[in-house]
Amino acid sequence: MFNTNQSLEIMLEPLIRKRLEVLYSDLQEVESTYVSLRNECDKQFSIMRNSLPENLQHTAFMYEDVQLELQAIVESRIYLQGFKDAIELFSELNVYK
Repeated sequence: MFNTNQSLEIMLEPLIRKRLEVLYSDLQEVESTYVSLRNECDKQFSIMRNSLPENLQHTAFMYEDVQLELQAIVESRIYLQGFKDAIELFSELNVYK
């Protein structure tokens, strides 16, 4: 079916990206706790960043940016692993038929 895990990742990357966008959109519309926590997180980080001397504010911004990039990588990996698990489960279920 697939030659390598990398080809699976390449094929699924657009689907994963779109699915994560939909999930975050749904969270913002439906999950008030998520919205509240996200707003509180943004507020607290802004307070911390603004309390720093001006020469360190950019560093705080860069730190936040890197944290968001790390989160995006983890989210994509979780989704990819879910697809791999589903394919493996499907294969195992077909063996037992």
